[in-house]
Amino acid sequence: MTNILPANSVMIGAQASQAETSQKMTSLRDKMARGGQTEDEMGKVAREFEAVFISEMMRPMFESLEVDPMFGGGKGEEIFRGMMIDEYGKGMAQAGGVGLADHIKQQLIYLQESQGKTAGEK
Repeated sequence: MTNILPANSVMIGAQASQAETSQKMTSLRDKMARGGQTEDEMGKVAREFEAVFISEMMRPMFESLEVDPMFGGGKGEEIFRGMMIDEYGKGMAQAGGVGLADHIKQQLIYLQESQGKTAGEK
């Protein structure tokens, strides 16, 4: 007996995931737009961005997997799968990720320095 979600449940889940990702990206964009951040703060924002990126890249891998009723499964696993994927992304980003955070941090430093030069010229 396979546990297949109805099409409308899959669509609702996908829309919720998109809304959640959009909210995370807006929050990160707001953090990046603030000026006067230290390198540590920029590194943290860059790692958070990389974690969201990794999570979104991993999400399709789990969409086709069915829950295993032998080890729990059911609606609970389906509901919390998105949170599990987010935690995988955070863990991978903390362990070094794919190298995206370093480049983002460098770009944030460059942007902050260029904004400081522009503000100083006025």
